[in-house]
Amino acid sequence: MPKAVVYDMSGSRTGEIELSEAIFGIEPNRSVLHDAVKNYLANQRQGTQSALTKGEVSFTTRKPWRQKGTGRARAGYYGSPVWTHGGVAFAPKPRDYSYRLNKKVKRLALKSALSAKAAEEEIIVIDNMKMDEIKTKTFNTLLGKIGAAGGSVLVVTAGENDNVVKSARNIAGVETAMASLLNPYIVLKNSKLVLAKDALEKIEEVFA
Repeated sequence: MPKAVVYDMSGSRTGEIELSEAIFGIEPNRSVLHDAVKNYLANQRQGTQSALTKGEVSFTTRKPWRQKGTGRARAGYYGSPVWTHGGVAFAPKPRDYSYRLNKKVKRLALKSALSAKAAEEEIIVIDNMKMDEIKTKTFNTLLGKIGAAGGSVLVVTAGENDNVVKSARNIAGVETAMASLLNPYIVLKNSKLVLAKDALEKIEEVFA
């Protein structure tokens, strides 16, 4: 059964905790992970890219020169895509890139991502993750003591935790997320996963 080291808010190791085999102990499905990451990135695209086609550029429709006898190539109009400042052939237009994945596929992808982190021993659990005040230096010191400083870290809270979120947001390479909003992309792109103990319990309750 996979395990994770547990620390308190002072950075002291307090023991180990067993992780759910059904969530953190499965064989990661690389194909499903690829599909989930591709889906997430596609859904983030704004799709606002746009360019003018040859029918939309503002140019006279007069023929630049006569068809034959000049020694130059034939030319029909100034807005041709082969001319400087002419229209764009197959111009991109605003579109929606988003699409939906099957619910079971998304769930399997998240379990695969979490299992991959557990197998690499990159999951750290913090018991009672609470801060009385917003203090970036204090939180950064904690990350250093638990071996999560200097790299990309995802801090997962059970719910809204303003003091923790605001303390972590100015630390380079650190991002935060609530347990209910976890997705395979943010799990995989960070080297360390720091879970509040109540966030871990929520993940196991929802996805077991």
